[in-house]
Amino acid sequence: MGNHRNALVATVRQELAEARGAARAVLAAAESARGEAQNRRRLVRDAYATCLNQLADARDSARRDIEHRYQLETARLAGNVRHLAALSASGAAGLPWRMWSPTEPEPGTRPGLLRIGTFGLDDAVALPGLVPLLDAAHLELSGPQATVDGMITGLLLRALGSTRPGEVRLTVYDPEHLGGTLASFAPLGISFVGPGGLGGMLDGLVEHICRVNETVLAGEYVSLADLSAATTTRTGPRAEPWQVVVLLADRATAGELTAAQRAQLDRIVRTGVACGVHLIVRGLELAEHPTVRRLAVRDQTATCDLTGDLEIRLDPPPPADQVAAFCRATAERLRAGPPPARMSDLEPPKFWSESSAHGLIAPIGDGTDGGGGLVEVPLGDDPPHALIGGPSGSGKTNLLYAWVAALATRYSPEELALYLLDFKEGVSFARFMPGPRDSSWLPQVRLAGLNVNGDREFGLAMLRHLSEELRTRAQAAKRHDAAKLSELRAEDPAGHWPRIVAVIDEFQVLLAGRDAVADEAVTLLEDLARRGRSQGIHLILASQDVSGIEALWGRSGLIGQFTLRIALPKARRILADENLAAAVIPRHHAVVNAESGAPGANLIVRLPDAGDRTAWRGLQRRLWRARPAGCEQPRIFDGDAVPRLPSSCRPSGPVPPLDAPVGSSPGAVLGERIDVAARPARLRLGRMPGRNLAVLGTRVEEACDVLAAAALSLAAQGPAHFSVVCLDPDAGRAAARLVAELPSADWFSDPAEVPILDRPHYVLGYALDNCKDPAALRRLLTEGPEERTHVLGWWRSVARLRDSLGGPGARLDAIGAWVALDVQGADLAPLHPQPGGPVWYPRHRRGLFFDRSVHRTPEVIIPYEVNSDHA
Repeated sequence: MGNHRNALVATVRQELAEARGAARAVLAAAESARGEAQNRRRLVRDAYATCLNQLADARDSARRDIEHRYQLETARLAGNVRHLAALSASGAAGLPWRMWSPTEPEPGTRPGLLRIGTFGLDDAVALPGLVPLLDAAHLELSGPQATVDGMITGLLLRALGSTRPGEVRLTVYDPEHLGGTLASFAPLGISFVGPGGLGGMLDGLVEHICRVNETVLAGEYVSLADLSAATTTRTGPRAEPWQVVVLLADRATAGELTAAQRAQLDRIVRTGVACGVHLIVRGLELAEHPTVRRLAVRDQTATCDLTGDLEIRLDPPPPADQVAAFCRATAERLRAGPPPARMSDLEPPKFWSESSAHGLIAPIGDGTDGGGGLVEVPLGDDPPHALIGGPSGSGKTNLLYAWVAALATRYSPEELALYLLDFKEGVSFARFMPGPRDSSWLPQVRLAGLNVNGDREFGLAMLRHLSEELRTRAQAAKRHDAAKLSELRAEDPAGHWPRIVAVIDEFQVLLAGRDAVADEAVTLLEDLARRGRSQGIHLILASQDVSGIEALWGRSGLIGQFTLRIALPKARRILADENLAAAVIPRHHAVVNAESGAPGANLIVRLPDAGDRTAWRGLQRRLWRARPAGCEQPRIFDGDAVPRLPSSCRPSGPVPPLDAPVGSSPGAVLGERIDVAARPARLRLGRMPGRNLAVLGTRVEEACDVLAAAALSLAAQGPAHFSVVCLDPDAGRAAARLVAELPSADWFSDPAEVPILDRPHYVLGYALDNCKDPAALRRLLTEGPEERTHVLGWWRSVARLRDSLGGPGARLDAIGAWVALDVQGADLAPLHPQPGGPVWYPRHRRGLFFDRSVHRTPEVIIPYEVNSDHA
C-alpha cells in the first residue's frame, strides 16, 4: 500500500517535474518571442520615424523645387508675354503716359494692340493689358461713364499716335454732351454727330463699306483681307484711312434705336473691320460677332472677354495738355501735307526677291492723290520705254537715282543689267562706279559712260552693242538654239535673259547734227525701241533741253515707242500739248503718264531725296557685298580720263634679235578705240606698198604718244629693229625716252642715214616735215614696206606731208594709214576716199584714225598716255 502510494507520488512528482519543465520551456520561448517582438516593434518604430523624416525632407525639397520652377517659369512666361506685348504694342501704342510720345510705324508693318492698363500675377512684375482695334476689332465698353470716357480718350490717343497723320479718321456721336466729351481731338478735324444724326451716320458708314466691297468685286483685290493688307503694308500713307466711330450713346439713344438703325449697326459690326471701319461703343450693346470685344469697367479695373477673369488695372486718362499738344502738332502736319518718301522707303522688305521674267516694276516716290502710297513705274511689254524731261534744276538726276535704287534693290544682277550714259558735263553716274575712296560698285551696272558730251562715238558704240545683244537674243529665241539656252541657264538659273535698261541722259547730244553718227544713232534707237521690248531691252531717255525732246517729235517711228512719259516741273513737250500738269506741279514732284502723255492718265509723284551720297554709299555697299560670284566690275568710259598704254603692249624684256623667227604681220597699237570693249586700235604692217603711218597735227605731246605706243607695242610682239629720227627739239625728250626703253634702237638725225633692212624694221620719225632730203624720205616710204621697213612719222600738217612726198601734185599712195590730231576735216580731203574730207572737228586728246586697207570711214581713237609714265 505504502509502496503503491510512493510509486504514485513518484509518478505524480515525475509528471509535475515534466510539466514544470515544459512550462518553463514554453515560458522561455514566450519570453524570447516577446523580446523579438519588442525588438521588431522598436525597429519598426525607428524605421517609421526615419521614413517620416525622409518624407518630410523629400516633401520640403519637392516643394522648394516646385516653388523655384514656378518662379522661373512665371518669370520666363512673364518675360515672353512682356516681349510679345512690346512687339504687339510698340512705341506710342504701349508706352506709359509719363514716357509717351507719338511714333510712326515702320514701313510695311501692320497695326498692333493698344494698351489700356496692367495686370499682375502674384508677385510678378505687372504686365501690360492690351486690346485690339485697327484691322482687328470693335470695342464695346460698359461701366462708370467717367472712367469709360477716360479709357476711350486713351485708346484714341494711342491709335492716333501710333499711325501716320491722316491714316485714322474720327467720327464722334455724343448727343448728351454735344461732342464735348472728346473736344480735345477737335483740331484734327473730326466729325461730330449731334442728336438725330445717328441714322445718317450709320447709312454713310454702310455706303462706305459697300463701296469698298464693290472695289473687291471689280477685281482690284481678291478679298477684303487683301484690301486690308494692301492698305496697311504699303510704305506711304494708307490708300483708305481707317474710320474709327465713337458712339457715346445716352439712355434715350439706346431706347429710341429703330429697327432700321439696329440693322445698319449690325451690318457694320459684321463687315466693318475688313473694310477699315471700327466702332468704339459706350451705352449700346453690339451684336454677337467674333470681331466684337467687350470690356466691363468697375471703378479703376476692367475685365475683357479676351483675358477671362483676370482684372486689368486701368491706366489713368492721358493728361489733357498732352492730348491737346499732340492734336495741335498733328493738325499742323496735316496742313503741311505728308512728307516726301525717303529713299529707304523705296527699298523692298527683302533685296533681290523679284523676277524680271515678265517685266520690271519699281516705285519712284509716293502719290499725292489723297490716299498716298508709293507710285510704281512699270517697264515691260507695255510700256516698253520711258522719256523723261525737265529744265535744269528740276530734279531729273534725282529722279534717275531714285529709279535706279528701286530697281537695283528689287532685281538681282541675274535679273537686271544697267547701261548708263551721261552726255551732260558732269559725273552723275560716277557714284555707281568704284572710286579711290570706295571700291564698291552697283552690281547691276554693266557699263557706264561719264563725261561723254564730247564723245558721241561712245554712245553709238553702246547702241551697237545693245543692237548686237538684241540680234543674239532674237536669233536664240527664233532657232531655240539648245547651246544658247544651255549657256543662258548656266549664267542665269532663272532660265531667262536678264532685262537690260539703258539710261541715256541728255540723249539729244547723240542725235545732234546731220552727220553719220546721228543718222546711225537714230537708226539703232528706232530698231531697239521697236524690237527691244520683245527681248527684254528697255530705253530710258532723259533731257533737260526742249530741243532735245523736239528732236524726237520729227521721228514718229521712234517717239511712238516711248509711251511712258515722266515730266518734271515746267517740262515742255513731254506730255500732250493739252496736258498742262507739268506746268503747275511744285518742286520735288513729277508727272507719271503711261499713255503717251494723254490728259486723264496723270499720276503726281513726290520724289524722295535720292542724292545723299552717304545714304547711297551704304545702300550700294550692302548690294555689293551680296553680289553673286563672278560678278565683274563694270566697264567705265570717262571722257575726261586719258587711258594708259596697257602693260601687254609693252615689251616685258629685251626685244628679240633680228634672227629670231618672225610671225604674222605685227600690229602697231595707236590708241584706244571708243567702243564698249575698250580695245586698242591696231595698224597691221605687212609687206605691201603704202604700209606706213602718218601722224598729222601740231600737238607735240599727243603725236609723240602715238609714235611711242606704236613702237612699244611692236617691240612687244617679236623681233624688230627700231630707228629713231628726231628733227624737232620739242620732241627730243620724248624721242630720247623711247630710245631709253628700246636700248637696241638707232638714233639718226637724217632719214637719208636710215638703211632699208630685210628684217622687221620700224622708222620712228619726229617732225619729218623738217627733213632736208625729201628724196631719201620718199625712198623709205615707197620702197621700205616691201622690204619690211615701215615709216611711222609725224608731220605737222597735210600740206607739209604732201611737200615731203613731192609737192602739190604728188600722190599720197605711200601713206596707207594716218592719225589726224588738230587737223580740220576739210584739210584731210587729199587723204580721204570721199570728196570734201571727213566730218571731223578736232578735240583734245582725240585722233581720227584711217587705214585704207581696213576702213571705209575713219574712226575716232584716244591716244594712250605713254611718255609721262615710262622712264
